Amino acid sequence: MQQTPRTGDRLTDKSATPGDATIRDWIGAEACEHWTALRAWIDSSYPGVFTPDWIYGGKTHGWSLRYKKSKAFCTLLPEYGVFSAVIVLGAREREKVEAQREALSPGLMALYDAAETYHDGKWLKIGIASTKDLQDVTELLALKRPHRKGA
Repeated sequence: MQQTPRTGDRLTDKSATPGDATIRDWIGAEACEHWTALRAWIDSSYPGVFTPDWIYGGKTHGWSLRYKKSKAFCTLLPEYGVFSAVIVLGAREREKVEAQREALSPGLMALYDAAETYHDGKWLKIGIASTKDLQDVTELLALKRPHRKGA
């Protein structure tokens, strides 16, 4: 018997890479607007840099959409009713964040301060449920990797 999904559940059906309709149905219409806006921002801010790649993390983690060139840029996690962005900040990127601390939102800085620092960096999982959350993520990504000239 199939269990009804709960908020935050991941897409775990390995049989097919999720398409746009699956994402919209899974995360919901409002979250899908933010999902689409973030993807469009990445495409316009970094033209030709990233080819998004669907990766399957097993039954526990399910599907995620990774943006990576030589290093990871961000990973989008479609979860039931919501979605999140995972951003890993290495030492140089953390220095940039610290230098801009006052310009970033208090909510984002609280997440940043609470995130544990591992050998490969500070891993932030940022839920995107509002335009403000989306702005926080784009500001952090712009610090992580400056926009391409002409973007």
